[in-house]
Amino acid sequence: MYYIYILLLKNGDLYKGYTARLKSRIREHYLGKVKSTKNYLPIKLIHYKAYLLKKDAERREKFLKTTEGKRFLNQQLKELLKNIVRSGEVA
Repeated sequence: MYYIYILLLKNGDLYKGYTARLKSRIREHYLGKVKSTKNYLPIKLIHYKAYLLKKDAERREKFLKTTEGKRFLNQQLKELLKNIVRSGEVA
C-alpha cells in the first residue's frame, strides 16, 4: 500500500506527503526528524488515503500541491479545519 497524508502544522498550514510506510513516517514527523516540518511542531495528522499503486499515490500528492489541489483540499476539509480552529488546537 501507498499513502498520501495531510498534516496540520502549528502555524495552521497543511503539509502534504506520500509514503509506503505511514506509521513510521508520521512518527518521524512527530519526533522532528523531517526537515520540512520540524520547525512547525506540534503537528496533527488530519487525513490520509491508501492507494494500491505507487503511481496513483504520487499523482495524488502532486495534485494536492497545486493551486487547484490546495483549493480542493481546503474545501474537502473545511468543516474539520473549522472545528480544529474553534477548539484551539492550532497555535
